[in-house]
Amino acid sequence: MKLDIHTVKRAIKGDARAFEELLFQEEKMLYYKALSYVGKKEDALDAIQETSCKAFLSIGQLRHPEYFSTWLFRILIRECYNLLKQRNQMIPYEENELLKKFDSKQDEEIECFHLSEALSRLNSFYQTSIILYYYHDLPIKDISVVMEKPVGTVKTYLRRAREQLKSELELERSYQLNEKIT
Repeated sequence: MKLDIHTVKRAIKGDARAFEELLFQEEKMLYYKALSYVGKKEDALDAIQETSCKAFLSIGQLRHPEYFSTWLFRILIRECYNLLKQRNQMIPYEENELLKKFDSKQDEEIECFHLSEALSRLNSFYQTSIILYYYHDLPIKDISVVMEKPVGTVKTYLRRAREQLKSELELERSYQLNEKIT
């Protein structure tokens, strides 16, 4: 959904009602994104509450009103990471959806457990870029903003992550074939 730039500008100038209106427009996105990261409804609501508070306190620092949603999403991701770090957990994701998006051309079914395991072995930058790109359908430019990395770096993360996942999944598949033979 496209946000009204004038409403964002009013919020930046300190209009609390405008900020509240923007949050209401983004509430579904915030909830589902937070839930996909933290996995529990209560934790997602906690992350959204912290995000709302921090965004309200720092809205005056937003330089480009057209990037309000991306800016808010970045704050949300940080809050989700903080929440997960406090609980010493890793980023959850729906493996079936991620698997479909990762390799829709492949006819063979790969067990989700193997994909989950392979993803968990990735460097955190690779893991985040894969999840944002394939699961959240974010364009590379937005991932670059969220991760605070140059576009070229995000492309490199995605390429290397795909290569690592492919090699690990192929290795797992060959182990499974060898076990069936013996």
